[in-house]
Amino acid sequence: MYVTLISSTDAHEGPLFTPEKPPARPNLGCARFLPAGANLFREGDEAQFLYEVRSGVLRLTRVLENGKRQVISFGYPGDFVGFPDGDDYHTDCDVIASAELIAYRRSALESGLGDDLTRRRLLDAALREISGMQDHFMMLARKSAIEKVASFLSVLAERIGLRTGAVTTLDLSMRRTDIADFLGLTTETVSRTLTHLRKKGVISIENAHTIVIRDRSALADAAEME
Repeated sequence: MYVTLISSTDAHEGPLFTPEKPPARPNLGCARFLPAGANLFREGDEAQFLYEVRSGVLRLTRVLENGKRQVISFGYPGDFVGFPDGDDYHTDCDVIASAELIAYRRSALESGLGDDLTRRRLLDAALREISGMQDHFMMLARKSAIEKVASFLSVLAERIGLRTGAVTTLDLSMRRTDIADFLGLTTETVSRTLTHLRKKGVISIENAHTIVIRDRSALADAAEME
């Protein structure tokens, strides 16, 4: 998930596979279950699999030459992660909320064993990732702190928000430091911006991981102030 106000596609519908009963056709993938805190892959590892997120939340990060961490994106249900740079993964990928994944072996897909539907869905996912990265880079370069945070919350509202009447509840699995490293801000700026939105009546903060959006229109306006 990148910060772009273009809505993402819904998660793929279909049966889930279990490790105890792998699918008959290798291209269909098999399920993996990982707890919060687990690592899926490291930057530089051989990219043997592509992963479809069925539940949970993943975090993709890189460490820059100056030692600072950049959160590249978050993986939510319906996303694919693990697109390689050549033959290797170009980010670390960690689980921040217990996840169920479908692992697709690259060698099976690239050898022609993959079915047309799976290959088409992977191509669509790759194109969405390219578009999302371009939007995210533009956001990092051009938007103010309040626009960045408001955009982030707006995208999450579309992806995972639980609507109850006029309000939308967000369960944020990530920490404030993760949000800051994703948006190119300091943790203090993220906290200060959330407090500003709360004082304006746009959101309320239930706890460290739960935010309630009380005025979606005002949040959308804040995301596009320029």
